[in-house]
Amino acid sequence: MTASETSVRRNYSLGARRAAVSIVALWHVGFDLVATIGSWEFYRFPWLSGLAWLLYTAIGVVAAIALLTERPLRFGVWPYAVGTLAVSAIVVAACQPGDVVNAADWAWGSVGWLAMILFWPRPTWLRDLSVFLLANVVVTLVGLALAGGFDPLSLSKFLVVSVGAISLQAGASAGGHALDLAARWAVENSNRTARADADRKAADQVHADRLARYAEVRSAVAPVLNLLAEGADPADPDVRHESAVGAARLRRLIAETDDAPDPLLHTLRACAFDVERRGVVVLFLTAGTVPPLPLDVRRALTEAPIEGMARARRQARVTLVATPREVIVSVLTDAPSLPVAGGLRADGVATRVETENGGTQLWIESRWTAQ
Repeated sequence: MTASETSVRRNYSLGARRAAVSIVALWHVGFDLVATIGSWEFYRFPWLSGLAWLLYTAIGVVAAIALLTERPLRFGVWPYAVGTLAVSAIVVAACQPGDVVNAADWAWGSVGWLAMILFWPRPTWLRDLSVFLLANVVVTLVGLALAGGFDPLSLSKFLVVSVGAISLQAGASAGGHALDLAARWAVENSNRTARADADRKAADQVHADRLARYAEVRSAVAPVLNLLAEGADPADPDVRHESAVGAARLRRLIAETDDAPDPLLHTLRACAFDVERRGVVVLFLTAGTVPPLPLDVRRALTEAPIEGMARARRQARVTLVATPREVIVSVLTDAPSLPVAGGLRADGVATRVETENGGTQLWIESRWTAQ
């Protein structure tokens, strides 16, 4: 999951949590406080109702902070849930017998909102909230029974308000969790789509790399194969030299895929090893550390030198001199002829080919200079 996708999901989740906390705060201030103040003179014990309102507020502040900061409650959720049920019981005890499940008894329909944010982050939120709401119904029925309010009118009022309150509270909680679930599904679908696109691009790149590799191999061996197809004699020295050049180019392609700390030096040594296997004495000299070079520069630097090595008959001297801004690859060999013209080219790479000692030796130098 990328950082942006995580941020989207987190924003959706945080938005739902903020909405839930806002509902609880507005309900507690806009309804509970108004009911407490408006019924103050009708309570048997007004201070109990005020204490219940303050206890509800304290539990709500703790639960809201934990929910918005995504931190667990210090003592677990159920001690706070029991305290919330106690709020409902305290308000029932504060009311006159005839005011239970009336406007003065604000807590029995309000504590469900507080329970909603208490159980919100729990995986078992639906079960826990259902248990709490059922427990609140039991507490209120007990209070109603003790107040002698088991008459049809009171029971009908209790049933209607209970169904409405539970539907609103459970529905709000389910809606918030559904929003979070929808955000998670959207992120997962986005991840699946991104993985499918990445797999397709990777497959396309692998296919393109294989085609490019095939073209490189074909260009390395095609001249020799064409000669043989035209009926050239494999024992002919020129044909053998062309075969050696093709083999050196193939060796370079293989060496380019090796994981080596110095790819240029590794490629030259690999080609020199193949030349030595034909009985040619190769003297390899190096000086300096080769700076990081792109693949096209390395190929342009080695194209003419490896051809010169491949054409050697008895001996070849390979020299690699490197500085941070310049790399020189030179070959002195007893090759019978010059390399073919039109080799690989790259920016900053120049190649010189000269004959020495009356044409008996071939000197090749490829030089890269930083631009």
